[in-house]
Amino acid sequence: MATKLRPLVDSAWTTVARQRRPQRIPQPQFHPPQCRRFETKVSVPQHPSFAFAFDIDGVLVRSANPLPGAHEALKYLQDQRIPFILLTNGGGRSETERVADLSEKLDIKLDVGMFVQSHTPFADMHDYKDKTVLIMGGDYDKCARVAREDYGFGTVVTPADIVCAYPDIWPFSANFMDYYKSFARPLPKPVNPASLSESLKIDAIFIYNDPRDWGLDSTVILDLLLSKQGYLGTLSSKNGDASLPNHGYQQDGQPHLYYSNPDLWWASSYHLPRLGQGGFREAFAGLWRAVTNDAELQKTIIGKPYQPTYEFAERRLRAHRKKLFGHVGLNEPLKRVYMVGDNPESDVRGANNYHSPHGSQWRSILVKTGVYQDGSEPSCKPTMILDGVQEAVRWAVEDANKA
Repeated sequence: MATKLRPLVDSAWTTVARQRRPQRIPQPQFHPPQCRRFETKVSVPQHPSFAFAFDIDGVLVRSANPLPGAHEALKYLQDQRIPFILLTNGGGRSETERVADLSEKLDIKLDVGMFVQSHTPFADMHDYKDKTVLIMGGDYDKCARVAREDYGFGTVVTPADIVCAYPDIWPFSANFMDYYKSFARPLPKPVNPASLSESLKIDAIFIYNDPRDWGLDSTVILDLLLSKQGYLGTLSSKNGDASLPNHGYQQDGQPHLYYSNPDLWWASSYHLPRLGQGGFREAFAGLWRAVTNDAELQKTIIGKPYQPTYEFAERRLRAHRKKLFGHVGLNEPLKRVYMVGDNPESDVRGANNYHSPHGSQWRSILVKTGVYQDGSEPSCKPTMILDGVQEAVRWAVEDANKA
C-alpha cells in the first residue's frame, strides 16, 4: 500500500458563507424524517446487485447522538441482506472500539469488516512496520496504540514522547505537561545530533486524527521535514539549494508526511461546522511556504474523496458482500454503490470521481443533517439531495430497482 499511495495535489476548498454572530448560541435544529416503520415501494431480490456506503458524522450520528431514522434505515438493510459499509473520515480510536460504540448507539449489530475510518488504510503500509514512525492527532495516546497494537507498527513515537524528553523543543507546551506525562513513553533513542547512529530517526509521519496541540505538532513536523535523513535535531545542508529540485527541500531522506483526512469542516454538536484535520493541513502548508519561500510540500493525503481510500473501501464492501452471500449469487456483479454523506467535498466529490477497478457505478446522495447547509449550492453536485438517511435509503432502493 505504501508504494501505491502517491502524493496527491490538494483540492481547492470551497469557503463557507459568512454568517452574522447570533446573540446567543442556539441548539442545533435537525429536521430528518420522522422515525417510523421503514417501507419502500419495491421488493429486494435475494442477491441484490447494489450496496451502500455511509458516512457517519452528520449522517448516522451528530456528535454523540444518533440521528432519527438511522437505526430504522440500517435495520432495513440488514433484514433485506443489502450490503453496506460505514466509510468515515473520522478516526482517533481503534476500529473495534468505534464499532462497539456505534453498535450500541444505533442499536445495530456491526462488525469491524464493515467499517473504514480515515486511518484504516494505514494498516496495509507494511513497508514501515519495522521502522520508527511518528503518530499524531487524537486524544492521549489512542492513535499510537492503534498503530502499535492493531496495525502492527513496531516502533511508535508521539509528540508527547518527544516534548516530555526535551521540553525545550516547544517551550509553550509547559502548561500541558501534566497531560502529556500521563501517557508519554520513553523515546527509543535520544536526540543526539553529534552521533547519528545513536540518535532518534523518524522514517514516516502519520497524522491519524485532528491534532490537538497545533503548535507542538507543527514544530515537530517542521523540524523533521528540514532535518537530515529524519534525524530529529538536525538540519539538512540541502535546504534552500537552488541547484536541487524543490530548492533542496525534502531532498535529503526526510520522512514522508501522510495525512489521513482532508476534511476542512466536520459536523459537531455546535450549530456551525468546525475545522477538521484539513484545517491543520492548510495551516501547516502556510507555515511551510513561509519557512521555505514557497517550496512545494511533498505529502500524501488519503481519506475521502481520494481514489485509494475508495478502492480500499470497495474491497471491504465486496468482502462483506461475499460474507453475506457466500459464493451463491456472486456471479451477479456489484453494479451500483450509493454513497450517502453530508459533506459535498468528501462524500459527494469522492463518489462522483471514483473509478472502480471492479466496474461498479457509485452514486452520491447528499443529506441535510450535517455539514451541508440546506438551501446553499453544494460545491460538488450530488446525484440526489434528500432530508436524511431514511429518505436516502428509500430513494436508492427504488432507484436500484429501475437499473
